[in-house]
Amino acid sequence: MSDAHAHSHSSPHSSPDSHGHSHTPSNFNRAFAIGTVLNLLFVFIEAGYGFFANSLALIADAGHNLSDVLALLLAWGAMALAGRAATARHTYGFKKATILASLLSALFLCVAIGVIIWEAIVRLRSPLPVEGMTIAVVAAIGVVVNTATALLFMAGRKNDLNIKGAFLHMAADAAVSAGVVVSGLLIGVTGWYLLDPIISLAIAVVVLVAGWGLLRDSLHLAMGGVPSQIDATAVLAYLAGLPGVQCVHDLHIWGASTTENILTAHLVMADGGDDQFLHHTADHLRHHFNIHHTTIQVEQSDLHGLCHTEDGGGHGRCWPGKTGENGLSPHRH
Repeated sequence: MSDAHAHSHSSPHSSPDSHGHSHTPSNFNRAFAIGTVLNLLFVFIEAGYGFFANSLALIADAGHNLSDVLALLLAWGAMALAGRAATARHTYGFKKATILASLLSALFLCVAIGVIIWEAIVRLRSPLPVEGMTIAVVAAIGVVVNTATALLFMAGRKNDLNIKGAFLHMAADAAVSAGVVVSGLLIGVTGWYLLDPIISLAIAVVVLVAGWGLLRDSLHLAMGGVPSQIDATAVLAYLAGLPGVQCVHDLHIWGASTTENILTAHLVMADGGDDQFLHHTADHLRHHFNIHHTTIQVEQSDLHGLCHTEDGGGHGRCWPGKTGENGLSPHRH
């Protein structure tokens, strides 16, 4: 048996005909800086007026905005770490920091939800008078600040879970602040102070909905799962259908970061695979499946029967063990 290996690198942000190593747009540094400063200033303003107006909705929203500032700093720091060069101890570099940052960002949201719900329940039992118009004016400022910050990250939210985390925090806050504006106006008109904790509970629901997808996706990536935008079954079908491929085994796909994806696979090919085959396969995987780092091992025979592990009682050695168009005679262990 002889082995051939192909290892391909490409930037997730490069064009199909270009190669590079810049993994995040540089303008997100400016977005993080502006977003952090704006939201930190607003936290102090909102918390101060919240205590002055005796409004739980404002204080709760200020606390949530503070968690957003921390989330922005965390995502910003992770982006910076991801750009550092690989070392002998960290051979993939520090790209995983973006996945960990998105996971911690989602956990920040969960903590904020718990605090808001607890305080709202306390206020529902013992409602306190609040300054409705003060609440409305301050929250209106929050709508502007949070919407402006969310727009800074809109361009990157679809391709980077780390940026998506920052966007969701800001977009959720914009919606929350809009709800607080409505609460303040209604309290000013009706004098019904129970609206303050009720709106606070509504805030918690909005944040929960916004954060659940982020928590699920970031935890999935942290556990080495296949990135959500990649259809592993389609990748398997493509590899198994390549000319000369008799079997695909030990196919693994995971995220090195929130923007870079990795694939390793073993292909059984009786005639082996030349450099042109290997590089063409890596290019196709990059352009059609968004896989930026590909390592392929070509074997001339299925010596250990790994292509049929799915028929051997579930050894758990690999996924999936699939015969190609040229086929292999099945055998069991």
